[in-house]
Amino acid sequence: MNKLAWEGEELVELYSASSIQERVAALGATLTATYGTDPVVCIGVLKGAAIFCSDLIRCMQIPKLEVDFVRLSSYGTNSSSSGNVKIAASSLATTSKKHVLIVEDIVDTGKSMQTFMQQFVAKDALSVRLAVLIDKRERRSCEVKIDYSCFVCDSGFCVGYGLDYAERYRHLPAIYELKFLNN
Repeated sequence: MNKLAWEGEELVELYSASSIQERVAALGATLTATYGTDPVVCIGVLKGAAIFCSDLIRCMQIPKLEVDFVRLSSYGTNSSSSGNVKIAASSLATTSKKHVLIVEDIVDTGKSMQTFMQQFVAKDALSVRLAVLIDKRERRSCEVKIDYSCFVCDSGFCVGYGLDYAERYRHLPAIYELKFLNN
């Protein structure tokens, strides 16, 4: 798999494409059981969660499901958060009398999600829950309640299945730890 890495970088597989599919399907079944026929607004966080969110909603059997997206950024082209979270929202769906499910690729420091959830006003929402592909605890500096996670990762920089480093590696079907060989 190293042939897919850029010079000075190495990819080490953490989660295979098949294990991701299994976890996403299981989460979809759990969410279907949780929400039943209640109305749900699923808000995917771009760009990283686009693939996860797309696969997840196809595994959910919820008749009154709406999908929307928001874009958050704090990394830019760096491998660590700048601490400055930028929020660019689409026209967020009306959440009154509906459940809100936020779908995120990875929660690392927690700063982006904490900032987003503070900005997000779920006026009259039935509930607000957070589903993440990876709950990464190594650099957690903010309390964030994660209701559902597919994987827990203690350390490393993850790429693939939507996660990127400087816009690279999103297309990979598995999740890898990106190692910098020159460091």
